Amino acid sequence: MTPAISVIFFTTASGAGYGLLALLGLLVPFGLVPATPWFGLASLVLALALVSAGLLSSTLHLGHPERAWRAVSQWRSSWLAREGLAALLTYIPALAFGAEWLLARWPDPAAAAFGVLAAAGAIVTVFCTSMIYASLRTVRQWRNAYVALNFFLLAGFTGALWLAPAAQFFNPATWFPEMLALLFGLAGLVAKIFYWRRIDRTPGASTAETATGLGHLGRVRALDAPHTEENYLMREMGFRIARKHARRLRGMAVIVGFAAPLVLSIAALTLPATPALIAAVIAALLALGGVFIERWLFFAEATHTVVLYYGRAA
Repeated sequence: MTPAISVIFFTTASGAGYGLLALLGLLVPFGLVPATPWFGLASLVLALALVSAGLLSSTLHLGHPERAWRAVSQWRSSWLAREGLAALLTYIPALAFGAEWLLARWPDPAAAAFGVLAAAGAIVTVFCTSMIYASLRTVRQWRNAYVALNFFLLAGFTGALWLAPAAQFFNPATWFPEMLALLFGLAGLVAKIFYWRRIDRTPGASTAETATGLGHLGRVRALDAPHTEENYLMREMGFRIARKHARRLRGMAVIVGFAAPLVLSIAALTLPATPALIAAVIAALLALGGVFIERWLFFAEATHTVVLYYGRAA
């Protein structure tokens, strides 16, 4: 599939934003991160800014962005519409959570309830985003359980990495977000490696022979190209990436997106306040860059069965 920068940015930014929002809604009521109003304002603004930037970016891939609102009406049958509806509805408890947080003193049952609802909305939205891809039977690289798992783990990882410097700024003794980042990062790395092994070792179920039913006659190939010039399907579905480039980019994603942030997160647990804060910010920025590479590969390595019509063997 041809990687679209707008969609890659959307899944990267909104994933981090929803991860941060979910962690805030679940951790603040238990006192695991600072409950001060200024921390709440800063962290919620960051989370919603990431989410909003990602959602706005996703509309750039549409032919008519001004009609994006119409997609929500198809929520009964479309994961894309469900994602849009869940994203919009999540703003309601998220804003209420922020308002109650700023006005009330902790512990506050109303703020805690809004926080849990916001976290639930964030989790549902990330799941809907993952199912846009995992529900497609025609793309073998996406039709597996690792897709949703990776979306969840990377959202939690990047969200925790952004939560860590915000929490440390207001309370240098805070350590729980860094521990969460380590857990999510290690789990995300393992899941990503298993995903890559899965798509490398699992052959496609469809070939030109199975598509035509002529496999008993031997190898099937097209005598002439179906089109004399490039069309939409060839542009969007016919992208190919060389294996050597894919391996190199996978290595970059592991180093930039996982290894370096994990090392910096460990360092942030042991360094004094100011160096720890700097390490945490760099870790969060690197992770976003690494996830961006990972998402580019997620699209670039995916192959749609329609390419069989244009001469691919499998």
